[in-house]
Amino acid sequence: MTTTATPTVFVAGPSGRLTEERTPVATRLLAADSWLVQDGAARAVEGHRRRFAAACAEAGGPSAGEVDAFWDAALSRLPATGEWFPRAELVADGAGARLQFRLRPAPARTTSVQVWISGRSDQRTLPRRKGPDLDHLGELRAAAIVAGANEALLTTPSGLVLEGATANLLWWDGDALCAVDPTLRVLPGVTSAWVLQLAAERGIPVRLRRAVPADLAGREAWFTNALHGIRPVTSWVGSDIRPGAPRLAAAWQAEWLAAATPLAATPPTAATSPAAATPPSGVSPLSGAAPQPRLDHRSA
Repeated sequence: MTTTATPTVFVAGPSGRLTEERTPVATRLLAADSWLVQDGAARAVEGHRRRFAAACAEAGGPSAGEVDAFWDAALSRLPATGEWFPRAELVADGAGARLQFRLRPAPARTTSVQVWISGRSDQRTLPRRKGPDLDHLGELRAAAIVAGANEALLTTPSGLVLEGATANLLWWDGDALCAVDPTLRVLPGVTSAWVLQLAAERGIPVRLRRAVPADLAGREAWFTNALHGIRPVTSWVGSDIRPGAPRLAAAWQAEWLAAATPLAATPPTAATSPAAATPPSGVSPLSGAAPQPRLDHRSA
């Protein structure tokens, strides 16, 4: 069931208490993080907390203690029923930077993705921090929809694949699960980190690669994010590249769906949840330890 309520914005005061914003104020987004909540349960929330805290620190925001108190207050505002896609934000207004929490109904989700290869190079200003480029990425995704897709592929000026406008890119090369070389302009994804950690725990080789779109021909490719989880690419729109058959995506998506835990519960340990453990080297850390993937600068 998709919740139909309209978004509500709560602003953090000096004491950390959240109060509902009655009069909208013009702001500039400095950092943001969002995650899916279904009947009071979510996945890898600690990963989202840590990524948001790191983004706030990079943007010169409040202290780590203030961000943690804000996050806890935001979680307490989440309804116990319904489907939600809340967003924690650090914004700049006329008085400086402030933390705010946007309680939003969850958008409709899809089980596969059609990806537009536009031929345009990545124009983001801060690709490793979620927030400042969201308006630009929204425009890019809107252009993808016009082109007959529902996601857009970002590439470097030399044509290397990066990620989608709203998701990270993973793909299979034989028995190995591949991710984009994290030294490129990519956002450290929480959901992709969950997937890569699960692969490492199961002894599946993880490879970090530099590839061009043609290297993905015939390969099972996934776009991953916190809203949809794991979606197989079923079409590379704007090209003659044929995607590989999605043989594995459904089983991995089922695991992601089953990984939801109640937000009120104690966070799981590394021994019980891949979302709580450290992803392979080069992927955003959560905690614990894991085998390191091989950085492979060959194409896929």
